[in-house]
Amino acid sequence: MQARMNIAQVAPEAYRAVLGLEKYVRANVAHRLLELVKLRASMLNGCAFCVDMHSQDALDSGQSSRRLFAVAAWRDAPFFDERERAALALTDAVTRLGEHGVPDEVWDDAVRVFSEKEVADLVTAIATINVWNRVSVTTRTQPPTEVAAAG
Repeated sequence: MQARMNIAQVAPEAYRAVLGLEKYVRANVAHRLLELVKLRASMLNGCAFCVDMHSQDALDSGQSSRRLFAVAAWRDAPFFDERERAALALTDAVTRLGEHGVPDEVWDDAVRVFSEKEVADLVTAIATINVWNRVSVTTRTQPPTEVAAAG
């Protein structure tokens, strides 16, 4: 499959705007949690580029491969704590946003374990990775076929 276009080259202002959101969430959501959220949304959206990138980023920052593989079946896996489960449930609900929006029980679980600001930042993080996924899937952005050796 060949890439259709490079948004950063064709619409650099749009790319920079999304990059601004990315910088915000990186500064305001714990890295370990952010990578789980990014990986889960990317899996749901079928974004090969982002699944590759965020699984590698998570591995590089010390996440175990068992945890990362289990993100696909997080509800049944024993590797996630209460806050991670709430964030993953919120990620599922926001990414699959249906006719009735985010269910109250998902929202209530999130606000029970996170502050209001943390929930706002999580929602922003989930929205941001969904933008990246939609851009990458639509333009057929491919992950690199070879991974650079760790230096």
